[in-house]
Amino acid sequence: MSNPSLSSQLRGAVDLSVLKNRANAPAGAPGAGPVGPGAPAAPGAPAAAGPVIPMESLFFDATDATFNDVLELSRSIPIVVDLWAEWCEPCKQLTPLLERVITDYAGRALLVRIDVDSNPQLAQAFQATSIPTVVALLQGQSVPLFQGAMPEAQVRQVFEQMLQLAAANGVTGRASLQNPGEPGTEDAAPAAPPLPPHHAAAFAAIEAGDFALAISEYEAALQENPRDEDARAGLGQVRLLNRVQGLDLQAARAAAAAAPLDPEAQFAVADLDLTGGHVEDAFNRLLELFAASGDDVRSAVKERLLELFGVIGDADPRTLQARRAFANLLF
Repeated sequence: MSNPSLSSQLRGAVDLSVLKNRANAPAGAPGAGPVGPGAPAAPGAPAAAGPVIPMESLFFDATDATFNDVLELSRSIPIVVDLWAEWCEPCKQLTPLLERVITDYAGRALLVRIDVDSNPQLAQAFQATSIPTVVALLQGQSVPLFQGAMPEAQVRQVFEQMLQLAAANGVTGRASLQNPGEPGTEDAAPAAPPLPPHHAAAFAAIEAGDFALAISEYEAALQENPRDEDARAGLGQVRLLNRVQGLDLQAARAAAAAAPLDPEAQFAVADLDLTGGHVEDAFNRLLELFAASGDDVRSAVKERLLELFGVIGDADPRTLQARRAFANLLF
């Protein structure tokens, strides 16, 4: 089976076509289809190492006029977009934190800052109803990450999940800093500390498209340290990616509609909804299944819900809301 296509994982992504179409993009630009270095690997093929792209900084500002270049760059390197405003106090705390984390990744991702007041078209395209809003760009499509300020440990957890998704879809390029001393480069050395052995092996397996091996490596990490929250989050993410391989959304929805109390049918749609960005829909489906099921099914539903909570993150407002609803069902 092939890796899940990027389009299948981004059904809920923001539509940026209005921005892409505004410029005279060359053939193969974002939106032209899965071609070039950022395309998903062929069925059964390992993900190739991405290109090394010279950059003057790991984080920089973008505008309505220059954003088409960012979309093109996202076909090769994962881009984190920070939507902020001068009057936003949480933004003043989050942006330096994002810059620090991006610096630690030593070129595996870039940070693009967008002032929503100065760039209303981008604010509208990203549907930034509140700020700060942080999204990822992969192959010209956006993946919602989180809103509001977050602790650094949780930001790093979200970034790890984003990089796993990028690797699963062949977006594995790296930035090579060319001008030391420029903004965004002063802290680039030394590189981030190496990952623990099982984490490193899991990430290498993800880049090769071997999700089963990645799962076993994360499980081994948890056996060694049951309190390894990074391993637990990685395990949930990779299990999710492994489960959605080869799934067809329309067929899965038809099966779920025909069997509303079949846990496997409902699990499949919840997985697809979550990877497509419809987080509330995924949580609500499983909460409704839990409420309608007997004790013999509820344990499996609870296990899947808790795993998906971990994928999205405990600090995410959608997770907090779903946890409250789940607690009400339990008690």
